[in-house]
Amino acid sequence: MGNMELSPEQREELLETLKARFEKNMHRHEGVEWADVQANLEANPEKLWSLNEMEGTEGEPDVVRHDPETGEYIFYDCSAESPKGRRSVCYDREALEARKKHKPENSAMDMAAAMGIELLTEEQYRELQELENVDKKTSSWVQTPENIRKLGGAIFCDRRYDTVFVYHNGADSYYGARGFRGSLRV
Repeated sequence: MGNMELSPEQREELLETLKARFEKNMHRHEGVEWADVQANLEANPEKLWSLNEMEGTEGEPDVVRHDPETGEYIFYDCSAESPKGRRSVCYDREALEARKKHKPENSAMDMAAAMGIELLTEEQYRELQELENVDKKTSSWVQTPENIRKLGGAIFCDRRYDTVFVYHNGADSYYGARGFRGSLRV
C-alpha cells in the first residue's frame, strides 16, 4: 500500500475539500459539527489517507452519520454516480482469478481493502439513497451475502424510475458504468 501518510499540504487541501462539502450538504448530517469531525480526522491520520483515496477516485466522501456508541463519524461516497476511478472492476479477487480472458484490472473488494474502506452493504446503500438520489446512470457493487457469493454471484444496486433496485450478476462481470461505494468510520 506504500506510504499512508499525507503531506501537510495534502492534508490541508483534503480537509478544506471535506469541510466545504460538509457545509454545502448539511442535510446529510444534521446536528453534526465540523469541528468534531475534524478533531477525529486529525487524531486518525490513516483515516485521512483513506479519505484521500476515496476523493482521488472521485467518490466525494461526506459524513452521513454519527455513531454515539463509539463517537465515530461515518463517511460514505456521495458522488452522484458510481465513483469514476473505481469502475470496470469485478466483485472480488476470486472472481478476477476465475476469468480466463478479458480480465478487469482490479476487483471492488481488493480496491476497497487497499483504500482502507469497506463496500457499502445493501442497507447502507439504501440509507445513502434516502439522503441523495445517486446512481441514476451507473450502478455500484455492494457487499454480497456469503450464500450468493458461494454460488458465483454478487449483488449491485442502482436507482431507476425513482426506485432503488438490487440486482445480481456473476461476480466476475464488470462494466464501464459499475463501480462501488465505500464507507469509512473515523
